[in-house]
Amino acid sequence: MPLLRHRQLASLLVLALAFSLAACGSKRRPPALASPEAITPGPSETGDMMPTQPIDEGPDVLAVEGEYATGSDLEADYATTFEEGSPLPDIHFDLDSAALSEQARSTLERHAVWLQTRRDVRVTIEGHCDQRGTVEYNLALGEQRARAAWDYLVSLGVAADRLRTVSYGKERPLDPGNNEQAWALNRRAHFSVSQ
Repeated sequence: MPLLRHRQLASLLVLALAFSLAACGSKRRPPALASPEAITPGPSETGDMMPTQPIDEGPDVLAVEGEYATGSDLEADYATTFEEGSPLPDIHFDLDSAALSEQARSTLERHAVWLQTRRDVRVTIEGHCDQRGTVEYNLALGEQRARAAWDYLVSLGVAADRLRTVSYGKERPLDPGNNEQAWALNRRAHFSVSQ
């Protein structure tokens, strides 16, 4: 009896091993994917010819040539626009506000495209205020203005480690005049570009 059990156990082990090897041997590797350029039209498995024209994927997914921004369309504007030695124009704010206007957002979107084409450039965003108000109030407001510009540029894909903020409050006015026109010029974020 014990000999019979031993043979049955050995037979079961041999069968288990055979099934294991058969299962492992039947696995095939997936075919290597070829690049789209390497694929040439030819007969399919059914013997029909594959279509030579691409399948129309619909108007919502077809790329329009030249639709994306490359930064080259900004070169002419930015190469000639220098405010205080910076190729990035200032953005301006309303009185006692750090909220970005539509015009400021549009300018920052252009800055983001320009910065994406120049990965070696770093920018210090300076927050400035007009001459009215206390030093402390204007330093805080200048910081909020610089931070609003920083936040928006980062949301557009500019790396945060390429940007830093500083507030000058009312200490560095662009126009020292004492009228609304001068004050409007001084309520700004200035972009100091460095390598």
